[in-house]
Amino acid sequence: MIYPLVTDLAADGVPVAVTCRVLKFSKQGYYRWRASPVTERDWIDAHLVNAALDIHAEDPAFGYRFIADELPEKGITAGENRVQRLCRDHGIWSVFSKKRGLNRRPGPPVHDDLVERDFTAAAPNELWLTDITEHPTAEGKLYLCAVKDVYSGRIVGYSMDSRMKSSLAVAALESAVRARRPAATVVHSDRGSQFRSRRFVESLRHHGLTGSMGRVGACADNAAMESFFSLLQKNVLDRQRWLTRQDLRLAITTWIERTYHRRRRQRRLGKLTPIEYETINRTALTAA
Repeated sequence: MIYPLVTDLAADGVPVAVTCRVLKFSKQGYYRWRASPVTERDWIDAHLVNAALDIHAEDPAFGYRFIADELPEKGITAGENRVQRLCRDHGIWSVFSKKRGLNRRPGPPVHDDLVERDFTAAAPNELWLTDITEHPTAEGKLYLCAVKDVYSGRIVGYSMDSRMKSSLAVAALESAVRARRPAATVVHSDRGSQFRSRRFVESLRHHGLTGSMGRVGACADNAAMESFFSLLQKNVLDRQRWLTRQDLRLAITTWIERTYHRRRRQRRLGKLTPIEYETINRTALTAA
């Protein structure tokens, strides 16, 4: 703030009128502040609110609990009750908040639907699907975002975290890009806030990928991705009670890399595994 500087300079003998004239604000404003100065807590609250607005703009799904978890990364420590009060006072609500009279309907699309339920691809990296699932452990939920290549059914990228935020979806996409080096790939998702977030859209653009989004309330719009999650549910998630996120994380990774990719044969691939299908067709294309 500038007003405390006026006080400091006045103590050094610089007239208030001179300082106010140089800094281009009125003496009346300074004296009003002197009569009722902004407290240190008000000043800190203002920084907290600015940080909360930045976090919420990045992912509109964030409510006050998620915002409180993110604040330490911005160098701010605050209790959850305080964050809740400030978010309420400044109208910072999750897009799913019942207090605003909203339901859990997905938000508006940021991409056209380029797939229209045609889950087929003639070549690798032509069409990717992505979605998020969750499962409880004794420590709390673990969230998984996966990216699937429609051509072979292979999971080309995935990410897991204790929180469902835009960085989860971005990390999965970045993982897929590092593994496949795609060009002009269509990436199809539902209208979840993680996939509508500025960070995810910017990541698509940065890598030359094209976003696509299904229609509201049409569960078949990402059915091919849901089929993978259904298999994961039966073969891993529901097989036992998981004590830690790390145990579940290891089990998911092992099943994807060892079983789903290398052992589980798919009829639509001619009873080949995803890796066998890609290897055979890559060899055939090279020979041609």
